[in-house]
Amino acid sequence: MSTTQHPPGRTRPGGRTARTRDAVFAAVFDELGEVGFAGLSMERVAQRSGVHQATIYRRWRTVEGLVCGLLTQRSADVIPIPDSGSLCGDLRALARAIGAFYEDRRNRAMIEAVVSAAARDPRAEEVLREFFEDRLGVAGKLVRLAIDRGELPPGTDAQAVVGALGAPFYYRMLVVRRPVDLELVESATIATYTAAKAGAYVRAEGLRDVPVAHPAVSDASRWTETSGGTEAPGGTQISAGTQISGGTEISGDG
Repeated sequence: MSTTQHPPGRTRPGGRTARTRDAVFAAVFDELGEVGFAGLSMERVAQRSGVHQATIYRRWRTVEGLVCGLLTQRSADVIPIPDSGSLCGDLRALARAIGAFYEDRRNRAMIEAVVSAAARDPRAEEVLREFFEDRLGVAGKLVRLAIDRGELPPGTDAQAVVGALGAPFYYRMLVVRRPVDLELVESATIATYTAAKAGAYVRAEGLRDVPVAHPAVSDASRWTETSGGTEAPGGTQISAGTQISGGTEISGDG
């Protein structure tokens, strides 16, 4: 007889087990939309799913375990990875997809619950880490394609770029507790695109092999304050109307 122990919510797929899991997770997702994490209970999930409460307790143990299991299930296809043919277009499409995903109260409640649980439960911490590592790894493909097209310098850290794009969304939702909007989508896109083009996310080991061609990186210590704003190396003025060093312009999808 096998003695393998499966973490809560992680059971072998197929047959009755899969049907039970899907029914429970569907109930958890709907409950999050109606009552939020604070109102989520094993009893309500059992009533809604039609699965016996003892079965739910045995497999997931706690409501945190239920939400972590739901996040794990949805991690494979929660947000599609775009391929528009340009880095700016891909970043904008990904930012829009992230924003659309978290417009759903159930998705916001799910990530809030797992983040909260991760502070207390090592299992939840592991689920949260695996979720973001998986998403960063998959989404990093669009950065690697941009490097291959010559849009980004070699050595650019794909996970760092995607992490910079997503960070403002989680700050907005989890820290300042404000809704995600189109303005955030656009500002996150432009900030990440500009920084990536300037070489801000080139790995340290890559900097030893790749010539630095951007004043923002090579001459940062020479930026000075003037009466008209900030003067970058070469006399470029940065004031209320932002001018991007090197003449880079951001418009449309490219």
